[in-house]
Amino acid sequence: MMLKIFKVLAACLLLITNTVKSEQVIMAFGEKIPPFCFPETNTGIELEIIGEALAFRGHTLVPKYFPLGRVPSAFISRHVDAAMTDMGQDMSVHGGYYGDPAVIYENVFITLKERHIKIKKPQDLYNLSIISFQGALKRYPDWLTMPEKIGRYKEHSNQELQVQTLYRGRYDVVLSDRNIFRYFMLKRKNDTGEVLKEIDIHEFIQLNPLDYRPLFRSPQIRDDFNIGLQLLKQSGRFQDIYDKYLKE
Repeated sequence: MMLKIFKVLAACLLLITNTVKSEQVIMAFGEKIPPFCFPETNTGIELEIIGEALAFRGHTLVPKYFPLGRVPSAFISRHVDAAMTDMGQDMSVHGGYYGDPAVIYENVFITLKERHIKIKKPQDLYNLSIISFQGALKRYPDWLTMPEKIGRYKEHSNQELQVQTLYRGRYDVVLSDRNIFRYFMLKRKNDTGEVLKEIDIHEFIQLNPLDYRPLFRSPQIRDDFNIGLQLLKQSGRFQDIYDKYLKE
C-alpha cells in the first residue's frame, strides 16, 4: 500500500514539474561510512535517500568519494556540485545552499550492559578505556582530552573493530554513531551466528540536526531536493531505506 502511495506521489510531482530541467548532481561523500555510504556499490542509507529525493525532479546523483575531512574542500574547489556535509564550516560563504538534513549522525557512548557502567560526566571516563572514530577528540575535547592524556583513548578508521573489541573486553567504551554501531552488530550476528550482547547507550550531547545538512551549489536543485525528501518521508520510503540496513 505504501509503495502505491509513493508511486502516485512521485507521478503527480513529475507531472506538475515537467518543465524543470533535469541535471546530474556530482556530490562529495565520505569514504566507507557503513551503512550510510558503500562506495564500491554506490549504495547506503545516505546515498539512497539523497539520490531518490533528487530523482523526484528528474535529477541524477553522481557520487564522488573523499576522505571525510576533504568533503568541504572538494566543494570549495568546485570539484563537485554538492556535498553531504560541511564538517562544521560555513559553506554559504563559498556559494553553498543548505538543504534539509537527509540523515543525522547520532554519536553516543556504548558499553556492554553486563558491565553496569554509568556515564554522566567527563570524569566518569577517566578509569575506562575508549575506542572511537577518527576525529572525535577534536569534536569532543571536554570529554576525551583527559582519557587521551592518560593513554586510555584510541581512534581507529575501521569502525567494525569497535564491536569486536568491545565484545572481547579490550575496551570498556565505544564512541560511535548509534546506527553505524548497530549495523556492525547485525553484521557480526549474520557472519558468526553469535547471539548479540545487550548494550547500554549513553547520550552525552544535544543533537543539532543543522549539523548534518547537505549543501548544493544550485538553489533550485536544493529546493528540488527538499521537496523530494519531504515526499520520501510522507510516503514511508524514507523509513524503508533505514530498515533495509538496520532492521534485525
